[in-house]
Amino acid sequence: MTLQSYAYLLFALVLWVAVYPVRQPSRRQLALLVASYLFYATWGLEFLSILIASSLLNYAWGIFLRRRPTLGRLWGGVALNVTLLAIFKYLPSIDYLLPISWTGSSLMRSLVMPVGISFWTFEALSYLFDLYREEELDPSLTEFCLYMALWPTVLSGPVCRLPDMLPQFRKNSPPDWEDVATGIHRIIVGLFMKLVLTQLLIAGFEKTGGIDYGFDQISQGWSGIDVWYLAIGYGFYLFFDFAGYSHIAIGSARLFGLRLSENFDRPYLSSTPSIFWTRWHMSLSSWIRDYVFLSLATLRRDLWWRNLSLVLSMMIFGLWHAATATFIAWGLYHGLLLVLHRQIQSIRRRMSMAIPALLDSLMSWGFTFGAVNLGWLFFRAPNLRQALTMFRAILTPRGYFHLSFRPDSYLIAFVVISGYFLFVGLESIFRQLADSGVLERGRWLLSPVFYAVAAVCILIWSGNETTFVYFRF
Repeated sequence: MTLQSYAYLLFALVLWVAVYPVRQPSRRQLALLVASYLFYATWGLEFLSILIASSLLNYAWGIFLRRRPTLGRLWGGVALNVTLLAIFKYLPSIDYLLPISWTGSSLMRSLVMPVGISFWTFEALSYLFDLYREEELDPSLTEFCLYMALWPTVLSGPVCRLPDMLPQFRKNSPPDWEDVATGIHRIIVGLFMKLVLTQLLIAGFEKTGGIDYGFDQISQGWSGIDVWYLAIGYGFYLFFDFAGYSHIAIGSARLFGLRLSENFDRPYLSSTPSIFWTRWHMSLSSWIRDYVFLSLATLRRDLWWRNLSLVLSMMIFGLWHAATATFIAWGLYHGLLLVLHRQIQSIRRRMSMAIPALLDSLMSWGFTFGAVNLGWLFFRAPNLRQALTMFRAILTPRGYFHLSFRPDSYLIAFVVISGYFLFVGLESIFRQLADSGVLERGRWLLSPVFYAVAAVCILIWSGNETTFVYFRF
């Protein structure tokens, strides 16, 4: 069961009706835990057993660590979690590099990665790190298992932290109607992004259009324009796909009065690479910052070590996605990009360069937008060789004189992406007017129109649902 399926919408409705009257926190927690396990069991009972085993193991280790929070006990818990993750996520792929006669080969190839294991392992690790830092955390077994298995987040986040969730689990007030209205709005926006906008970009109107065709099925070489189209188009596809999913997850939790961490905040308006990573996959990038980068960077005071820690952290970020050359290169690329940005800032401060504010903002945004989107070539290309070939096309002037795809493919991407920027700009203006009370009446008139149009588009495109990218991770 996925969050964008009709079955899930029915599941959420039935659960809300059943849980809303329950006031006692312990009973609500138990009801939500049972529902979360039922939801996750639709992906396989064997996956559920692994999730439960991980939850029990980490709860017990948390008690062990709380009694005496030593570094050795912390690293023992980290090793247990990383080992479990590696068994399912990394060893099966490494097995293909081993001789076929190796006795464990068939066993390792039969291992299937439980969906969401990367996300709930990160949640378990953050719990152990917080205990080591002597956070006041005393979850019951039910509360901890609910934290690990909460159905809106268990498949693909947002990555939660127990200090944020525990007070919400324990409150005895039901969700108010603002929670319900906001939850429904977020779900509709998420469905529109995930089912309509992603489908337009990834497949277009024909099988020979869209981003997937450009990466996987094109037979001739790419032109520079082709590569820019694929890089930017895939970047926005990934954004609509994951941000849409996050909207649905956050909205689903909000229906029950639970407020999850935001995952995206208009990342493609970022003016620097560092700002981009405070706006993209925010729950995970902040996890990497707090538990990986800061832990490494504080080991030494040298500037070179701080920069190296930044590169290593981003390479770990890439490795988290998959143990492949392309993802490690993607992490290395972004690590070097962040270091380069820091060096440019340092040079500008020393030289006191005077650039008009508007021009400076446009140049900074343009550099960030182009550099970030080029990085998606490593993320999407099936191998490093193809990614490097596409980078060479970018740097070949004569390659800009031919187009490899149907004209409507470029047009669809341009319309969707331009429409997004237009929407963001208008939304900012309308929000300011709404805050001043000017559009209070208009909001009630425009909202039904928006929801009606969104619902029709969702119904039309719902039959062409694509696989969620982050289920791979």
